This record gives sequence, C-alpha cells and structure tokens, in this order.
Amino acid sequence: MKYKMLVVDMDDTLLNDDHEISIENKEMLLKAQELGVYVVLASGRPTSAMINFAKELECDINNSFMISFNGSTITDLKEDKVLFEHSLSKEQIHALYDFSQEIKTHIITYLDGKIISETNSEYIDIEKNITGLELDIVSSFKDRVTSSAVKCILLEEPSYLKRVEMVLKKAMPELSICMSKPFFLEAAPNGIDKGASLKILAEKLNIHQSEIIAIGNAGNDLTMVQYAGLGVWVANVDPELSSFGDVIVASNNDHGVAEVVRRFILN
Repeated sequence: MKYKMLVVDMDDTLLNDDHEISIENKEMLLKAQELGVYVVLASGRPTSAMINFAKELECDINNSFMISFNGSTITDLKEDKVLFEHSLSKEQIHALYDFSQEIKTHIITYLDGKIISETNSEYIDIEKNITGLELDIVSSFKDRVTSSAVKCILLEEPSYLKRVEMVLKKAMPELSICMSKPFFLEAAPNGIDKGASLKILAEKLNIHQSEIIAIGNAGNDLTMVQYAGLGVWVANVDPELSSFGDVIVASNNDHGVAEVVRRFILN
C-alpha cells in the first residue's frame, strides 16, 4: 500500500514530554514529505500554538495542511488561509458555562488569541503552558463571551472529570464531547472532530481513506484513527483505546512517529 497522507496528533504523540519534536521524528517526517506524502498535524491546540511546529517540519513549504481545535479548523499552510471553520454559538458556550458551574468544574474558551476563564487552576496553567497563549481571567465569563468560539474545555481532577464526561454527553447530545487529556474535557459543535475534518480534507485532495495513516494517543484522536486506512496508537495510548487501532508503536518519548514512517512509508 502506498500511503499519501500521514496525520499526526501533537501532544503525547509527536511531541515528547518536553513538548519537543525529536530529531528522529523530524528526520522521518521530512523524508516522508520528500516522497510526496502529506504530513498533516492534527491537534486540539489552537492554530497559533501549532504553526511553529508545522513550519519546523516544513509542512508549509510542502504545501500541506493543519487541523486545529480538535477539527474545528482546517488551515492551508501554503496559502496561510482557513479552508474550514465551525464554531460553537454564544448560546451553546453559555449553556456549557452553566453546566460547568452546576457540576463544579473550571471552563475555558478562546477569543482574540487568548484563553478566557473566570478562574485559574493547575490544569488551566497546563493549557497556558502548552499553547503559549495569555490567560485572560474575567469577572463574568458570559459577559466576555458575546460571540461564537471554536471550542470550550472543562477542566478538573481526572477521575472526577471522567464521570462528568458521561453526564455532559447525556445533557448535551447536540455537542461533540471528548477527552484530550485526563484533565481536559473538550466540547465542539456536533459532528466536529478530527476524523470528520480529516474526511473533509481527504476528499478535497482526492485521497482515499485507505491511503491515510493516522497516529494518536487519546480520546480526541479516536475518530481519525478509526477513519484512516491504518490507525496507529503510540505506546502511551490511553489503555481503554488500545484495541481500536490497527498497530501500536513506540511511545512519544521513544520516537513512535519515526517508527511509523520507517515501517509503513519508507519500506
């Protein structure tokens, strides 16, 4: 099988625990692009927190694309323009805020290149450090959020947040809900996820799903791993997800992405 697209999650998949692309992963991804394979970064991160990594991998030079905000946005890197974007309405965001207050979790969204929250916590600090975005702590979340936004994240201690996930899915079935980290519960418009946006991009490029490899580690990667012709988990995958892929490779700290390129593209 000749694969034409390699779709890679970032945090805990492509990036090691120091939030860096290893030399091994970078070399293999550059080689894949030399062979004409599209390398597409797909992350829950905001677009602005992905672009430097895409440029480090020369995805812009190689006419590739990027999926951000868990599928809410697709960016053409060569043209530096948004191909697709779908957002939560103001009303949906306010309803998520009300839910978070009732069930006692933190909640954030993104506006004007900033993280918006009424509160701070160790988990919000993690998101701030990962994305590099400024945290704007506001006195009233609803008063600040007067327009649509691409997604919201509910944040709390992992074992509690796992229970919240089930409650939220029942309370708001019109939304797309997934875990991106054990302490991040993400909410986006219904039908919006990495797999759905990957399908949009693949059809635009006339690439069949059998010609796609997708690599991930967490719940927000599940739809793209299942959509791809070859669905790959790194070894640090959430244990309950491991049976839903085709292959498990080395962890994010042991250059699992490079292993995929060597085994399935360069061979």
